[in-house]
Amino acid sequence: MRIGILAGESSGDILGAGLMQALKTRHPHLQFEGIGGPLMAAQGLVSRVPMERLSVMGLVEPLKRLPELLRIRRDIVQHFLSDPPTVFIGIDSPDFNLDIELKLRAANIRTVHYVSPSVWAWRRRRIHNIARAVDLVLTLFPFEASFYRGHQVPVDFVGHPLADLIPLEPDRAAARQQLGLLTTGEVLALLPGSRLGEVGRLGQPFLQAAALLCKARSDLQVLLPCATPACRHLLEQLPECVSLVAEGRLQLSDGQSRLALQAADGVLLASGTATLEALLFKLPMLVCYRMAPLSYAIISRLLKVPYFSLPNLLAGERLVDELVQEQVQPQVLAERMQILLDSDNGLQSRYLAIHQELRRGASERAADAVMALL
Repeated sequence: MRIGILAGESSGDILGAGLMQALKTRHPHLQFEGIGGPLMAAQGLVSRVPMERLSVMGLVEPLKRLPELLRIRRDIVQHFLSDPPTVFIGIDSPDFNLDIELKLRAANIRTVHYVSPSVWAWRRRRIHNIARAVDLVLTLFPFEASFYRGHQVPVDFVGHPLADLIPLEPDRAAARQQLGLLTTGEVLALLPGSRLGEVGRLGQPFLQAAALLCKARSDLQVLLPCATPACRHLLEQLPECVSLVAEGRLQLSDGQSRLALQAADGVLLASGTATLEALLFKLPMLVCYRMAPLSYAIISRLLKVPYFSLPNLLAGERLVDELVQEQVQPQVLAERMQILLDSDNGLQSRYLAIHQELRRGASERAADAVMALL
């Protein structure tokens, strides 16, 4: 069998690689073709376009790349219509994948969408397009599956692979030893995002807040894992980064965000998948969100949920603080992080319960669901 599979960003690459590996244990001679990153390539994906060409966020920003994105999508559709796969699996990237799935399903090619679009949060009318586009939705979170069942869309809640990967009780001492840190003292992780746009908007206030915290806490060590070489280059140019490195208070790394979270006592981070990782590592956190002003003005009026961070959405209540747009100020971040580092917030049991609910063997369940569909 030949599987068409498409992921548009690094989190999708992780999910796709896990699913591909699980599928190959059931059928070792499966072939995979589409778009993906290095992890999916390592599992045998023949990628027709570099995944980086699809990595763009916001509402306004994709317009600048619209001709190229439309050309890539058109080429993918034409290729699979002329040489149909056994099934097409779109991983996340709904604005790109759902149109592909709609056209392929109209040609009697089975389609699966892995990772629910945030249809429960905004643009809820998309549920009708999703129902026409897919034979099956695989969701990472239980509240998503309930929404789809309420609209009679075939769905399977498979859990989240990160919940399977991250231990229920992380070994912080081992992570600190691996990073060359003292086992005593405090560690703060900074995760300003994985895209240049995010890092450009959050990197400086995060570093400025870290500098304030370092002045107030003499034993604080700061970790800053950089998602890409371009992100690292941008951050290294900031004066706060230069001074903290010179003082020996800041350690930059290439990647290793998960290791940084495992070692940390608290984290200041951009909204996204990293907030789930921080929850799974049972960390106090401040979640920040900054977009281009026009994109935010549009999205904020469309949202149908009271929260935007995954910990709060999963809990159904405010477990962690969320700061948006102009609320993301260095002094505010430093003051709130001081409180989090000094207090026992009592969230460990809530974090653990969510972790256990999501720990379901996601890649294996997803592979079983795909094979059951076929």
